[in-house]
Amino acid sequence: MRIVAKADAASLDEAGEGEESGLKSALGHTRPRTYEELRAVLASGTIHFPKRLRQVAIFLWQHPDDVALGTIVQVAEQAGVQPSTLVRFAKSFGFSGFSEFQSLFKDHVKGTWPEGRAREVEPAATEETRASLHFLSGMIGAARTSLDRIGETIDVASFEAMVTLLAEADLIYLVGSKRAFPVVTYLSLTLSQQGVRNVLVDNVGSTAFDQIGCIGRRDGLLAVSFSPYNSITPDLVRVAHERDAGIVAITDSTFSPLIPLARHSIEVIEADFAGFRSLAASLSVGMALVHGVAARRAARGRGSD
Repeated sequence: MRIVAKADAASLDEAGEGEESGLKSALGHTRPRTYEELRAVLASGTIHFPKRLRQVAIFLWQHPDDVALGTIVQVAEQAGVQPSTLVRFAKSFGFSGFSEFQSLFKDHVKGTWPEGRAREVEPAATEETRASLHFLSGMIGAARTSLDRIGETIDVASFEAMVTLLAEADLIYLVGSKRAFPVVTYLSLTLSQQGVRNVLVDNVGSTAFDQIGCIGRRDGLLAVSFSPYNSITPDLVRVAHERDAGIVAITDSTFSPLIPLARHSIEVIEADFAGFRSLAASLSVGMALVHGVAARRAARGRGSD
């Protein structure tokens, strides 16, 4: 994939639905032939989308299965944009329209989409029980999809580097808010149970910046953040970055504001059902990091005996 030039965000903002050729010129790249090539372009950092197209890019990055199987109306609704925005996005990459662009995603997921299994329900079950069990089945499916995805795609080198950085830190800070807060809370607990000193930045009493105020270059910080990235987490991580602390992140796309701040990161994309998103993969990766840190420190302790 040849990247020629950075996209001109201003020209993209000014472009309307009838100006797809201008969009293509602004992006300055060859048309991707596969889903993997499209991801390579998006991950390259050479394209700077305006707000709505960036919103589309994040959704496509995180939900390739939904893009492959949905209609343009369904995908647009899930992404929170108008169908015409999807058409603009597709044409900016040199496709005639969304259907042709969607074929990249269909080819990618072909033969890999896990079929859901409906649980047999007793005939006497109430309608409410059936609905609840249907929801449970959907959430189990979402968790399974998330776990399968991270099992197939985890960056082993990044994982190893994250374990090394955290194991060597004097003190580990954990930062995550909103949906990510349960993840860092549990990781803080398990680190403490393993005898690893850590600080959970919980922002009780609006004291988050005070809690992180003593972080230094010998400390490590594990940040967890998911789109739409509208929490306090990036601001706290910037404070740690300014103080040269070792930062690692669990996040869900190359567009995350944590990516340029972290030394190492792991991408975890959680599936959802009926608007409720799983945390299974994020917790699993976090627990694996805790296990690795504890094991590395224990081995170092034995080596110093």
